[in-house]
Amino acid sequence: MLSYQHIYHAGGPADVHKHAALSLLLERLAAKAKPFSVIDLYAGEGRYDLTAEAAQKTKEYAHGVGRLWPMSDHPPALQRYFDVLNDLNADGALRTYPGSPEVIRAFMRAEDHLTLNELHPAAYRTLRHWRADDSRISIHKRNGLEALVGLVPPAIRRGLVFIDPSYEVKSEYADIAAKIARATAKWPQGIYALWYPILTEGRHRTMIESASTQVDASIFKTEIMLTRPKDGNADGPVGLLGSGLLIFNPPWQFDIAMSEVGLWLAKTLTDGDGRHTSGWLKRTKD
Repeated sequence: MLSYQHIYHAGGPADVHKHAALSLLLERLAAKAKPFSVIDLYAGEGRYDLTAEAAQKTKEYAHGVGRLWPMSDHPPALQRYFDVLNDLNADGALRTYPGSPEVIRAFMRAEDHLTLNELHPAAYRTLRHWRADDSRISIHKRNGLEALVGLVPPAIRRGLVFIDPSYEVKSEYADIAAKIARATAKWPQGIYALWYPILTEGRHRTMIESASTQVDASIFKTEIMLTRPKDGNADGPVGLLGSGLLIFNPPWQFDIAMSEVGLWLAKTLTDGDGRHTSGWLKRTKD
């Protein structure tokens, strides 16, 4: 259950998709003077060394951030995401990739707060070292889905929950919609971002249907489908057909920005024929 190590997938196509969307959400929270809080339920290690043996073994980052890194004509909406990458790799060589905690911290002001949760013992220790003495950040070691319900609402009621499971435990697909429904009942004004892999088995479809019926919130979906280029080499991890996100209670005009960014990512992460689809599953208010 605790065998998953994200270093093997760090900076891959799924990371790029989820962290681009996360950046768009954070930018909208940081645009107002009021403080915000973020809860990151599967936080990982904070940041990742792409020169490490595990990252080099899979080299998933080469199909993800490695394709973006040389680009100078990215959408303006992604400037803050690229700023985080550039700050971590200031000498111009791509060696470090930011995990979601690093992305979130880049947007935080003095009054904002970040709650991190990580159950894997080694990742938890690394995460505590990454936090150092930053008093704006607290860390928990709990089951992610239990923490989803247990950690809301936060003291600062304006904010975001980032949900990024490994899905190694197949029951997560079945359980997560009910947990989000319970969380939104406790904190209805919160934004919730749920990432899921698109695999051949298609388990995500039932999860999306359950979320649409169980969760009382507006829901926006964004999916990037990867392709197999002419040389036959996969454009990403073996078995990963694509990357998807459900955004519950998305902020104003996030859908417009994500549609533009998602299309650019789909083309950039492939040989130009990747597909991005997005749209509202339901809207509870105008």
